Amino acid sequence: MHNIKSISEYHQLANLPKPEHPLVSLVDYSQVNYQTDGDEISIVSGHYSIALKRGMSGKFRYGQQPYDFDEGLMSFVSPGQVITVKVHREPNPHPTGWLLLIHPDFLWNTPLATRIKNYEFFGYHIHEALFLSEKEEKSMIGIMENIREEYHSNIDQFSQNIIISQVEVLLSYAERFYQRQFITRKISNHEILGRLETILRRHFAQDNLASVGLPVVEEIADQLNVSSGYLSSLLKVHTGLNTQQHIHEKLIEKAKEKLSTTQLSVSEIAYGLGFEHSQSFSRLFKSKTKLSPLEFRQSFN
Repeated sequence: MHNIKSISEYHQLANLPKPEHPLVSLVDYSQVNYQTDGDEISIVSGHYSIALKRGMSGKFRYGQQPYDFDEGLMSFVSPGQVITVKVHREPNPHPTGWLLLIHPDFLWNTPLATRIKNYEFFGYHIHEALFLSEKEEKSMIGIMENIREEYHSNIDQFSQNIIISQVEVLLSYAERFYQRQFITRKISNHEILGRLETILRRHFAQDNLASVGLPVVEEIADQLNVSSGYLSSLLKVHTGLNTQQHIHEKLIEKAKEKLSTTQLSVSEIAYGLGFEHSQSFSRLFKSKTKLSPLEFRQSFN
């Protein structure tokens, strides 16, 4: 696991020249050459990544789920999320495209710093890349190139606002295209599952989990206006897990994120996730991963 805290560190890992700007970078993805001997590389980055990639057939792992690139071009990753990608080597063709990196510090003291968290396509619950028409792809690339041109120019008091305005346009278009994709690809049958993901994401994002506690199956089913039995059956068909198992998977995913990206103790993480006793958390974690929380954390060192 590579814990990347800066854009400079990503450039180094990808064997790219030093970035022109410490907090914003547009990368030619065909030049990315990860410095690793393995066939895959797992990364936790400290920046937002907006990727437009061609020739990226197949899937990479986003958190603990496969992310489908078969029919899409664009993906969105926020800081602290784990992605695992296949390392492309010769003579295999290397995907091409662009990778826009934005460090959260660049957004500091701007409305986008808060608003960017509201774009759902940055979350783990999105499992498919964004499909674009040829015209839409050109528009998105054009916006990315405008951003690069601006940070390549002489930086002045207007530079940050101009770049952020371009990022906002890019995200607005992405939101429009994703909404269209959800309609045209007829995934309305998965509406309940999408709402479930939203409920769990919001639950685990709360600051008072210690007092709120763990999600309860019956309460979640009530929020979705279905019975707990129907919800478990629906999940079983689509994921192979019942509702309680699904909740545990999301909890373990969040725990892994905390263990790999923070210095919090196991007890602090357990309490922060809504467990009254850290021993209960450790038992559940080991039953799901075959490792204790400490063993999982040590595997990154």
